[in-house]
Amino acid sequence: MSRDRYVDFMRAWAIVLVVTGHWLITALVPGPGGQITAPELLATIPWTQWLTLGFQIMPLFFLAGGHAAGGSWSRARETGGTAAGWVGRRALRLLLPVAVYSGLVLLAVGICSAVGVDPDTLALVGWAMAMQFWFLPVYLILSFLTPSLHAAHRRWGLLVPVAMGAAALATDALTLAVRVPYVGLLNYVLVWGVAYQLGFCWREGLLTGRRRIPVAMAGGGGLVFAALITLGPFPVSLILVTGQNPSNTDPPSAAMLAWAVAQVGLCLLAAPAVRRLLDRERVWRAVRHVGGASMTLYLWHMLPVLVVAAFYLIGIAPEPEFGSGAWWGLRLPWLLVLGVVLVGVLLALRPLERQQALLYERIRPAIGLRRPWPLWLGLATSVAALTWFAMRGFAYDGRFPVLPALSLALGTTLVMAHRRTAVPETPDEPRSALKEAA
Repeated sequence: MSRDRYVDFMRAWAIVLVVTGHWLITALVPGPGGQITAPELLATIPWTQWLTLGFQIMPLFFLAGGHAAGGSWSRARETGGTAAGWVGRRALRLLLPVAVYSGLVLLAVGICSAVGVDPDTLALVGWAMAMQFWFLPVYLILSFLTPSLHAAHRRWGLLVPVAMGAAALATDALTLAVRVPYVGLLNYVLVWGVAYQLGFCWREGLLTGRRRIPVAMAGGGGLVFAALITLGPFPVSLILVTGQNPSNTDPPSAAMLAWAVAQVGLCLLAAPAVRRLLDRERVWRAVRHVGGASMTLYLWHMLPVLVVAAFYLIGIAPEPEFGSGAWWGLRLPWLLVLGVVLVGVLLALRPLERQQALLYERIRPAIGLRRPWPLWLGLATSVAALTWFAMRGFAYDGRFPVLPALSLALGTTLVMAHRRTAVPETPDEPRSALKEAA
């Protein structure tokens, strides 16, 4: 099966909206003592929570990931690949750039801590540089489960995401009504897993044979979401807002599940028109460039905010009242400046990306990997470390996170430990494999 340009477009479109959304809601306000604070836009100006309906695009990440993973795992199975070999390769694609990014950020945290940077400022910066990390452990867990999830898909098809959705609703009910502690964490896998599993179904044509299926998903999911935020207990915001309980994202709620189903339906309905647009070579070239840098964009997109913060520290940035008309009028220049800085960051990181790609080619696990226990241990250790960073940032309480940093280093090392052996190349391993991690 030839590569679907629309799947790559979804990755590119999703990453553009994620970056733009994070930048849009980020505000820098200079304080009287030279400090910079970052007021929470969604909490301070509640109407802005409606904007999250346009920027919460993560269901498309998981839908595209499931579509790609279904084809990749199918080809690996047909050529004698093992679950361990396939999962090891997918995990390594993600962990290599994450380890490099985390290492550099942690190095900066260590230096700042040693020279006496204000702990509150360091904690804020450490959180900003890790705010996107919640996606990583969830995606690693779904990658680990892919052979089993795909086996269930081959046997039961659409019944699998339906069952996962029902389990997510039951989990949400236990969380809200019975107050069972920690059970809600299952919905990180169940809710996002529904979108991932729908990617399998989409690839096999189970969602596109009849137009009424995506219409029902878009319309039904949208109506259920509207009912849950108006009649039910859920807020409109599809991004975490401090003090908001329940939340639609921490953990993913029934409202998020409905929104994900609706978004998948809309995505399928838009596919024919977008595919015609992607047949234009200039459009496809732009999509390919963004998609090729998707992991780098995802990891590094908050660094330009820190660079621009320097202009606030030295007092040359405009400082209208937060939330005023003038402040909103400066949002477009703010986005443009951050975009220019991000382009510079991407150009500076190109040599590092090339080295990562070469390293991946040298050390990727064999597709027929056996005795995978070090790999599973490394994957579990990495998931635990990334979860800690996602919850607390790189400098929780203004301190260097020694144990999480060591855990991530150990986990990545164990995943890297299975060196490549001479095996036939499979179609799921393009030379630019790192771009598929996102």
